[in-house]
Amino acid sequence: MRAEDIVALYLLLVERAVQLWVDGGWGIDALLNQQTRPHNDFDALVHFDDLVTMTEVLAAHDFKLKEIWSENRWVSHSVQVQLIGREQVANKEVATAFVLRDGNGHELDIHVLNFDDRGYGIPAWDSNFIFPPDAFEGRGVIAGTPVRCLSAQMQMATHTGYALQDKDLHDLQLLHKRFGVAYLEEQAHILLGAGA
Repeated sequence: MRAEDIVALYLLLVERAVQLWVDGGWGIDALLNQQTRPHNDFDALVHFDDLVTMTEVLAAHDFKLKEIWSENRWVSHSVQVQLIGREQVANKEVATAFVLRDGNGHELDIHVLNFDDRGYGIPAWDSNFIFPPDAFEGRGVIAGTPVRCLSAQMQMATHTGYALQDKDLHDLQLLHKRFGVAYLEEQAHILLGAGA
């Protein structure tokens, strides 16, 4: 996806008051204020309370459900939600980790968060990870447009617990060099073992 596609999607949702934070490769490039590699999709974290608005907007722009991630957890919702909802016998449920795709091949990879009364982000998907309030203070730029994203420290923290690809290692090296964010033990073992 091109930077212009990301900006258009981001603004489309933010202008409808959807709370989201750019994550993944675009989130790191936003922090760096430059695109450092190609990206296939747009990763974002979205507030649970904004799922109805988000899916209405995206459905109106030709987005459809492409995939439900294995870490998805179906969560009760008060209303039927487009694209990511399902009706069970006694209640309505919504997906919390999924990919939406439009007719042009643009993909939006969403993970859904709730927030506690202290501002901590609690994953609605199957995860024990907790996002501290300062994780959401990241500010970056994509194609000249300011965006909210995860902080550099949180980007480093979320790149663990799975097999890191070359693109992930590239991103982590850039975070480390630009912001001085220390590698986690798992990352250091891979990167420093490779002479990074």
